[in-house]
Amino acid sequence: MSELRGALIGCGFFARNQMHAWDDIPGVSIVAICDRDEARLAEMGESFAVEARYRDAATMLREVRPDFVDIATTAPSHRALVELAASLQIPAICQKPIAPTIDDARAMVDACEAAGVRLMIHENFRWQSPIQAVRRVLDSGEIGAPFFGRVSFRSAYDVYAGQPYLAEGERFIIEDLGIHALDIARFLFGDVARITARTARVNPRIRGEDVATMLLDHEAGFPSVVDCSYATRLETERFPQTLVEIDGAAGTIRLDEGYRLTVTGPNGTRHEDVSPPLLPWASRPWHNIQESVALIQHHWVETLRAGAEPATSGRDNLKTFALVEAAYRSAASGATLDPSEV
Repeated sequence: MSELRGALIGCGFFARNQMHAWDDIPGVSIVAICDRDEARLAEMGESFAVEARYRDAATMLREVRPDFVDIATTAPSHRALVELAASLQIPAICQKPIAPTIDDARAMVDACEAAGVRLMIHENFRWQSPIQAVRRVLDSGEIGAPFFGRVSFRSAYDVYAGQPYLAEGERFIIEDLGIHALDIARFLFGDVARITARTARVNPRIRGEDVATMLLDHEAGFPSVVDCSYATRLETERFPQTLVEIDGAAGTIRLDEGYRLTVTGPNGTRHEDVSPPLLPWASRPWHNIQESVALIQHHWVETLRAGAEPATSGRDNLKTFALVEAAYRSAASGATLDPSEV
């Protein structure tokens, strides 16, 4: 098994998780890192013993010629960085959201496909082990054909403390969090024919929406509800848990608070604890997301070595991003929209 040499662009809040996860994968090394902020660059380099440190991404990629690049920057920089990687024939795994606009996202996917290099979108909640457990039960056929689904994320966690930029954008919860829930809905229930969305801003100190409710009509012929909130105060803070409900012709699946999976089928009801493991470098309550980072990066490495298409490829993620755009347009107009037409 040949070693894969990777490079990281962006040494911010979340990138430490990626670096820890790369360290855990045999045969993978991050050999160079890049950030415009010299202090962040130095801190990351010292923490993970990376000597090759750059302030300019193009210089790093041209000099190092890594086997892949991990783009851990914010969305406005993604298109230029992915197109740069594609021009140098370097596969890219890129942080979500894929881009600020659907046109940028399509251009990124087209650039990588034209260059014949892989593009995968990072940090999708579908990779969390509790969500994967739901999918396995659904695939088993135990509850029969589904006729209703719900994906719910409701919290009052101060997400702005670690990522203050989230309070500054005109778009917030659908773009930052709803994108995960919408992707889970696609992962569990299939692609979407129509979407209707409503949004609200409860917190007066932010610019964007912090509450969103979306009704999805799936191509499979049944609806699901996706609801997200960072303004919901509960007796027990659930952050960052995603809850799931699925009703089927022969039973139900419930992923409830505390990672409790309940399956009711023809043979009765069973309960399972599907709590994610606490990795050595992880911390509660983020360990759910941190474990999914590790699972995502393992998948990326497997696809690179096999020459296969990642499950959350750029092309696949365009469908999730189209749902995000359609949700915003629906919320603004009150209309029900076909996401394939945005």
